[in-house]
Amino acid sequence: MRTIRFVVLAAAVPALLSLAACEDPAKDKPKATVAPASSTQAEAKPAAATKAAEEALDVDAAASSVGFIGSKVTGKHEGKFEKLAGKITLADGKAEGGKISFEVETASVKTDAADLDKHLKNADFFDVEKFPKATFTSTEIKAGGTNGATHTITGDLDLHGVKKSITFPVTITIAADAATGTAEFSINRKDFNITIAGKPDDLIRDDVLLKLTLKAPRKKG
Repeated sequence: MRTIRFVVLAAAVPALLSLAACEDPAKDKPKATVAPASSTQAEAKPAAATKAAEEALDVDAAASSVGFIGSKVTGKHEGKFEKLAGKITLADGKAEGGKISFEVETASVKTDAADLDKHLKNADFFDVEKFPKATFTSTEIKAGGTNGATHTITGDLDLHGVKKSITFPVTITIAADAATGTAEFSINRKDFNITIAGKPDDLIRDDVLLKLTLKAPRKKG
């Protein structure tokens, strides 16, 4: 009987590990609202009585990251883009009325598996030769957000040759020395024409968790 129990336990352990590995990392995270990209032509608006003082800050790439977690039935992989640039523009020292933008070089993608890095660069995923950059430019930043976020941001995400407007919660901190924005939210990769299914017994999930940290130093004095 002990031998039988041991065999059952030995078989159960890998099964339990498999169940743990297949947990969806995007499951409990906010999901970005997706809409057609904003018009390239700005709508005419009445001139404001006083124009906000703009403070354009360059993102510190070394202190920032644009990362993601993708998953499939049997597990997940975490990655990031090693080459990025961006700006945070404040309006009268505030995020509201300002702008956040960033871009990454898709060929700089780096994950926890070298073979996956190569696969992500080909036409199944980022197709880096055809689409060397992915960009985001905000069109609106509003105070207040879900899941404890300080703000809600809307902007155009241009990824894999597809440009769409997305809205997601973000936490923005403005200190004397720097402005920082952090966010974790999911997008559906198929909205951006990344449609590879994966193996029949190991399907790739549609939702990908994006993890953003952008830090921009403020000029002293």
